[in-house]
Parts: sequence; structure tokens; C-alpha cells
Amino acid sequence: MTRRARPDASTPPIVESSAVDFGFSTEVKVRFAETDAQGIAHHAVYLVWFEVARIEYLARFRGGYAELQAEGIEALTLEANVTFRAPARFDDRLVICARCSDVRGARFRFDYRVERGGELIAAGSTGHACADARTLRPTRVPQWLVEEIARAEPAATRS
Repeated sequence: MTRRARPDASTPPIVESSAVDFGFSTEVKVRFAETDAQGIAHHAVYLVWFEVARIEYLARFRGGYAELQAEGIEALTLEANVTFRAPARFDDRLVICARCSDVRGARFRFDYRVERGGELIAAGSTGHACADARTLRPTRVPQWLVEEIARAEPAATRS
């Protein structure tokens, strides 16, 4: 008999939604340098792909990260989670879906889906906080960004 490990309370569940639930996506192609000795995309590159999608997502709103930095705000990554379903390989064309699912005070959260030909191969999330660029003390997500995300993601939690 095989026992399955139970996830502890700190392990967030995999995002069980369809690509239809995501209003934004971008494409990436798995580069040779992103693969390991088995020809499979290395687990760390998924976080790079999440970042690519997140930056492109935010760039739609008043300049995104560049505007935050111009206002003296940094967006720090506090946590990152990935659940793998199937391997990506060299030259695969992938769609990275992203959405901002929560904005509260200084914090915001993104959810992601990685698909190949419509098949979910990975899902994950990242948690972030806005901080004053000089002091690195928490600061609220700017109101303009909260409003833009609210328009783009009506189901996102905000406060």
C-alpha cells in the first residue's frame, strides 16, 4: 500500500480553474538553456516565466513596474509556489496565463497557469508587497493600480 503525503496547512492548493478564468496570457518558447540534462525545462524557469507574465500584465496599466519605481515603490516577491503536472521540453511553445487575484493594503497575489496546446502542465502563485524604495517599509498598493486591477479582474479581492 502506498501512502500519499498530505500537504501541510502552509501549502496553497493548485489553481483549479480554466484558462477562461484568466483575462491575460503571454507566450514563451522553451529555450535550450532552460532545460536540464533530461531535456526537461528546469523547475526554476517556471518562476522566470511567471515574472515575464506578471510584468507584461502590469505593463498594461499606466506603465506597470516602471511607473511604480518612478513613484518610489518597489514590488517585492514574498512567496512563490509551483505545482508541476507534466514536463515542458526544449522548443515547446507555452502559454502563461496570469491574473491578480488579491490586493489588500500593501500586498497583492498573482495566480498562473502554464499550458501547452491547451493542456495544463503547471500552475502556481506568487505573493508580493509594495515597499518604499528607500526604506523598504511596506506601503499600500497605489490607488491607480488597485483601480486598474479592479477593472481587469472583477473577481479579485480588494481592500
